[in-house]
Amino acid sequence: MEAKEVRRTGSAGEAIYGFAQAVRSGDTVYISGQTASTDNDTTELGDVRDQMIAAYAKITELLGSYGGDMRNVVDETLFVTDMRAAIPAAVEVRRSVYGPDFEVASTLIGVQALGHPDLMVEIKCIARL
Repeated sequence: MEAKEVRRTGSAGEAIYGFAQAVRSGDTVYISGQTASTDNDTTELGDVRDQMIAAYAKITELLGSYGGDMRNVVDETLFVTDMRAAIPAAVEVRRSVYGPDFEVASTLIGVQALGHPDLMVEIKCIARL
């Protein structure tokens, strides 16, 4: 079995729920769902667009810790609580994240709720380095 290279931020959620922010196994990086909040600090999270930007920033930072970037993402899943607001926001934000040529498999899923009532977006990714 290949060794795992794990990234944690030391958040309370990691300890309470039991997860890592990202895990590398071989040349694949699995990134847990990222949101705009830290330990349920939801002060001034902004709208769905702002929350997407914040989640992608966390993903970018995690990938960078493995020497990668958003070009390494091969699959993403976005969980959103408001599909009508999320689609136009995702079109805009994803173009700024990935550029005009999308070379990533993507799934957008509408959900009733996320881990905190003020959260509207959670994004998880798989990347190949």
